[in-house]
Amino acid sequence: MNRLVPYIVVVLLVAVSACRQDMHDQDKYEALEKNEFFDDQRASRPRLPGTVARGHLQADDALYRGEVDGALVAQVPLAIDRALLARGRERFDIYCSPCHDRVGTGNGMIVQRGYKQPASLHDPRLRALPDGYFFQAITNGFGVMPSYAGQVPARDRWAIVAYIRALQLSQSAALAELDAADVDRLQRAGETQ
Repeated sequence: MNRLVPYIVVVLLVAVSACRQDMHDQDKYEALEKNEFFDDQRASRPRLPGTVARGHLQADDALYRGEVDGALVAQVPLAIDRALLARGRERFDIYCSPCHDRVGTGNGMIVQRGYKQPASLHDPRLRALPDGYFFQAITNGFGVMPSYAGQVPARDRWAIVAYIRALQLSQSAALAELDAADVDRLQRAGETQ
């Protein structure tokens, strides 16, 4: 009998492993099909009123939509600091520079390959628009520009807007607007070139 025990164990293991009970063997509820499990016989369950996916409430209209009460936000609704501008530059270089180029003149690599040239971000008409305009253009797309809402989170879109404003300022700042240290640094840089 002792010699039969290993054979019995092997036979039992084979029999047990043949009885597969996995999640893929359960009943499936196909979307929008009739289902007998629920009283209303619908597999697709209605959402409970007021249900919001965790982390997606996005109640701050200025931050997530670029407008408040139907009016575009005038300024970036985040604290603008060196870190935000650095993030904006990084995101701009990744997502915007292929069309707008790295300084925003609208002569990026895509344009050089034959695509339609976007307006220069330094155009006086664009410089006069509120920050919410740029945020919404990035979010929803504009003309041939696609929406970047799926690729660029809202805070990064605002960082890009802040960087666009820095680019605009860098290309048209008057010498009188700079402090003495900056003027001196610019003059020394010009002499070394």
